[in-house]
Amino acid sequence: MATASFQGLRVLSLESRRSVEVAKLIRTYGGEPLTAPAMREIPLDSNQPILEFAEMLMRGAFDLVIFTTGVGVRSLVKIVSEHFDREQFLAALRSVKIAARGPKSSAALRELNIPVAVVAPEPFTWRSLMAALEAKLGGSLHGMNIAVQEYGTSNPELLTALAERSISITRLLVYQWAFPEDVQPLREAVIALAHGHIDVVLFMNAGQVAHLFLMAEQMGYTEALYEGFRSTIIGSIGPSTTEGLTLYNLTPDYEPTQSKMGFLIHELAQNASSLLEKKRSSADLHITAPPVEASASALAPQKPTDAPSAFSAVDFLHEIGSRMAASDPLHTVLNRIVEFASTVISCDSCFVYVLEGDQLVLRASKNPHADVVDHLGIWLGQGITGWVGWHREPVAIPARALQDPRFKRFPDLPEDTFEAFLSVPILCRGKLVGVINLQHRKPYYHTENDVRMITMIGYLVGAELERARLETENLQLSDRLESRKHIERAKGVLQRDLGLDEEAAYKAMQRESRQRRKSMREIAEAIILNDDLRKSRLAEIAKPAPATEDKGSR
Repeated sequence: MATASFQGLRVLSLESRRSVEVAKLIRTYGGEPLTAPAMREIPLDSNQPILEFAEMLMRGAFDLVIFTTGVGVRSLVKIVSEHFDREQFLAALRSVKIAARGPKSSAALRELNIPVAVVAPEPFTWRSLMAALEAKLGGSLHGMNIAVQEYGTSNPELLTALAERSISITRLLVYQWAFPEDVQPLREAVIALAHGHIDVVLFMNAGQVAHLFLMAEQMGYTEALYEGFRSTIIGSIGPSTTEGLTLYNLTPDYEPTQSKMGFLIHELAQNASSLLEKKRSSADLHITAPPVEASASALAPQKPTDAPSAFSAVDFLHEIGSRMAASDPLHTVLNRIVEFASTVISCDSCFVYVLEGDQLVLRASKNPHADVVDHLGIWLGQGITGWVGWHREPVAIPARALQDPRFKRFPDLPEDTFEAFLSVPILCRGKLVGVINLQHRKPYYHTENDVRMITMIGYLVGAELERARLETENLQLSDRLESRKHIERAKGVLQRDLGLDEEAAYKAMQRESRQRRKSMREIAEAIILNDDLRKSRLAEIAKPAPATEDKGSR
């Protein structure tokens, strides 16, 4: 048996929760660990669906509850216990059949003294879970109402398989996945993989695969990432993760004998060197030049320039003019502003804030901030951004921006620790529309030309941004009015057919909307469609039969 040693190979781990433990194991087996957390668990925007599930469970609405993660079990009980009697909820869980996708979820259930009727065997995939359910429950599945606790994202294959074998499926999402707060290590991992600087990459779940490629797409590095994988050993912890890799047309080079982190690292340490030599000798490798923007911002020291080298003056005006003429929706316009400003001045972060009332609301970001974009608001006059909006003047700080007396720290924005800060107003006919912020991780001197260039972008896109914002508001208003019209008509149908009053009809639709995870408009449209079909059938039945000739009378 080969000695378990990476022999100095560079091993990339995308693990978040157990990143320290993984790095220690890699180092123990003679590897050079590189850690780049790809994801983190964040709370849902609202716990209302969870509380509705708890109410339904305690009323006896479910026959089977499937848990897919240990974290999901504990999070669910914690959230429900803050609003309902904990023991009553646990008693309701004990009164129904429980299935667990793997050892972590079954262990968490045992801690709560909840009996588990079905446990999926290795390799703990949705297929092994379905096989275990059918073996244990057989045909009784077809008469069940099932709830499925999901893990950060949906598993459409599992949901489809269950839907074909049951009365109803209720999805139960108790947390969601997002990028880590500091995405710079993940960005650097994408670049390192793309340039062949990684020997082995470890994938512990399918979410890490998705987030790695999402980051590569945002950086314009997707093709380069695929090229890098041609000379990198891909380690998958098990079949579920391998399924995630196949969605991106990747085949793992190694899967351990048991779907566990320790087995993956130990067995790869034994085999990585020979696998890598074989893969690199058989691959048709060639050197790919990195994208200009990414190589400048991530691989080389940042230097101030007097003009954007990627654009001539004509190119600049043509590019921004074409973007203005496109008449795209608000968020598309905002993302193009971010992309364009980041190209003109290579930076580590770019934010666009839009004025709404007395607040500047963060609407677009170069780095992913799904939990902050469209939610973070800054009052006019608050922080450097608010100061720029209030005074309608640019501010350029080359270093130690955090120490500026106007600076206000927002914990949800790791970019607030960056050194250099450039903020310019977006104006339309003398009125403030928004603010563009550019930040650099290291000290960066913004030349006068830099400031003028970004300020000019603010002037040029101000009218287009205002147009897009107003059009978006009009579309939202129109959609709300259209939805209201459908809901009112559907209420009338329920009042007529079921003998309900207006309030009861609305509550019935609202209840159906929550249970089916559909919008009120979708429920209303379904009711109206059913009513129209019924009327058409009645009309067909009532239609007189066509007259026939009496041949004997001729």
